[in-house]
Amino acid sequence: MRFSFKLLLVALLTLPVSVLVFVLGLFDPKGKMVYSLGRFWCWAVLEIGGVHLTVRGLDHLNPSRPYIFMANHRSNIDIPVLVQSLPKFQLRWIAKRELLFVPFFGWALWSSKHILVDRSTRSHAMASLKKAKERIAGGLSVVFFPEGTRSRDGELLPFKKGGFLLAIRTHTPIVPITIHGSGNILPKGDWRIRTGEIEVIVSDPVPTVESYARDLRTLMTHVRQAILAQERAEAPVVNPEGLQAVPAHTRRLS
Repeated sequence: MRFSFKLLLVALLTLPVSVLVFVLGLFDPKGKMVYSLGRFWCWAVLEIGGVHLTVRGLDHLNPSRPYIFMANHRSNIDIPVLVQSLPKFQLRWIAKRELLFVPFFGWALWSSKHILVDRSTRSHAMASLKKAKERIAGGLSVVFFPEGTRSRDGELLPFKKGGFLLAIRTHTPIVPITIHGSGNILPKGDWRIRTGEIEVIVSDPVPTVESYARDLRTLMTHVRQAILAQERAEAPVVNPEGLQAVPAHTRRLS
């Protein structure tokens, strides 16, 4: 019953926020003003779900410059988690074009100037990368899930190269991010948001030096290993009630 109540609250929240973002976004060329509405929606979803965040490594980042953030992907809750974990950055998502056809949510995604990728042809995919370059040139940061989809078994999937090409062509540092626990909060294929703790680890930015342009695979391996190392590190301990213990030296956001 409580899961149904949470879902109802999220739906009741999503409808008016999406409509407002869609309408206001028509008058917001870069989506910077409506981004705050998206942040509010992300905060509210986590509050409704009883999800608390622990974030480590924010001191590695310079809020005055854009980055390309790359994170492992276990759950649909990863999106609001990252928005709340990186409060000093305006994020734009690389998302599947199919999301455009999700009523209200997809329309808001388009109106707030996120980047919807049509993977059917190379030309469409390259056009999406061009839009991403424009966002970065405007001081915005871009988020990729380099696996391309959510992992079902918790193992890190092979990375796709699109985000790495963008990083090299725009000389933008890549920030590897590891998310612990989101797959337990909202598993793939499930709609029930469970109460609990999610840990987000921000690793050191990886500069896209000229040598990587000649050896893209080395860059991909470097970023993958940074995420994998944190995945294999000791994850938060889940207590019998589904809440995770928070290490004393971490910063907690709620």
